[in-house]
Amino acid sequence: MMPAGLAPLIYLVSAALFIMGIKRLQSPDTARNGNSMSGLGMLIAIVVTLLDQQIVSFEVIIAGVVVGGGLGFWMARSVKMTSMPQMVALLNGFGGGASLLVAGAEFLKAGMPNGVPLAIETNITIQLGTFIGSITLTGSFIAFLKLQELMSGKPMTFPLQKTFNALVFLTIAALAVYQVVVPGHQAEIFYGMVGLSLLLGVLLVIPIGGADMPVVIALLNSYSGIAAAMTGFVIDNQVLIVAGALVGSSGLILSNIMCKAMNRSLANVLFGAFGADGAGGSSKSSEGLTVNEVSVEDAALRLAYARLVIIVPGYGLAVAQAQHVVRELADLIHKNGGEVKYAIHPVAGRMPGHMNVLLAEANVSYDQLVEMDDINPQFPRADVALVIGANDVVNPAAHNDPSSPIYGMPILEVENAQSTIVMKRSMNPGFAGIQNELFYHQKTSMLFGDAKVSLSALVSEIKSL
Repeated sequence: MMPAGLAPLIYLVSAALFIMGIKRLQSPDTARNGNSMSGLGMLIAIVVTLLDQQIVSFEVIIAGVVVGGGLGFWMARSVKMTSMPQMVALLNGFGGGASLLVAGAEFLKAGMPNGVPLAIETNITIQLGTFIGSITLTGSFIAFLKLQELMSGKPMTFPLQKTFNALVFLTIAALAVYQVVVPGHQAEIFYGMVGLSLLLGVLLVIPIGGADMPVVIALLNSYSGIAAAMTGFVIDNQVLIVAGALVGSSGLILSNIMCKAMNRSLANVLFGAFGADGAGGSSKSSEGLTVNEVSVEDAALRLAYARLVIIVPGYGLAVAQAQHVVRELADLIHKNGGEVKYAIHPVAGRMPGHMNVLLAEANVSYDQLVEMDDINPQFPRADVALVIGANDVVNPAAHNDPSSPIYGMPILEVENAQSTIVMKRSMNPGFAGIQNELFYHQKTSMLFGDAKVSLSALVSEIKSL
């Protein structure tokens, strides 16, 4: 047993590490250090909790650290950046499941013959932790399945779906209130509430399209934090309350950032069934429009002698793992006397910061990464805007077509550059499922093919000039 009063002091240190770590995540220069700092705080909190409460033996503690740490290390090393949203969804689900198990265990323990009756405030937090943890668990797994394409990414709807969801929620609320106000603990009612909460988690996520799934993941991340905070109140663990509150608030902030970047309200994301059959799509037709293709040789000439090239990375670049080749191309442009900047949209690559991390893997200087609001005024003086795998975030329909589902969405204004080269595998639409007006623009040239292969060809061609 630890000396009395020592555990709260160490918890305070852990909480301070969490806060400082999150603060350092604001800058790419300090993000890695901030992540390590927060991880250290969590490790300290876990070890102190186990030692202070004498829950299990040292052998089990060490085994848990080795197995959990090994699994985390394997995931960090093996999961590709393109699959990061899926991994976040899984981790959210596990966090919600842990909160569900802890809250459920405390409730059922109180109902045993020798159990201590729950205070009403503790019972309320147990019901909240159970409910939020349950919907986080199943909702996160559905999000994972959609993003991993193990189930259709299209919205799944049925008649009176919202009404049915509302009835399920009201039933859950009624059962929770009953368990708070009525003396005694009936396991059957508790299990019924858990089952309905797990079902509601599925029902809330299946009508959301794949394009909106990253927002849902950020929201579920917030849910997992709130559930953890509720669990902290249940077991009177201060560091769990602090950590849960930080995760809950940061998840909401991230959700808000992503909604603004897509010009969507959170309610529209959750209940709009964006991308469903018959929903979405521009009122404009591509019939009669032509696409200008460009050869590798011509594209290389433009890039080699450009004074300013603005590269717009997108999900296609991430899928092709072409970040190292694009940096090599940028180095060649610099060598020829040109300037290169990278235009970063908040939701490029599915989630905020996704492109920044991907390009950092290739040692691209942070100074070259420019956010949307700062880079848009610079497009008119760019000789070439090189779009690599980006789609919806550069679609002029967001400004020009009031009938488009992305109308009003902030975009990178690449159409204002002197010329634009778009690198794509095909003319297929992006996540929004609509045609991109940029592809038919008079200043746009299309270079079809795998991004990594095309970039390697451009590098070889520039070297031969």
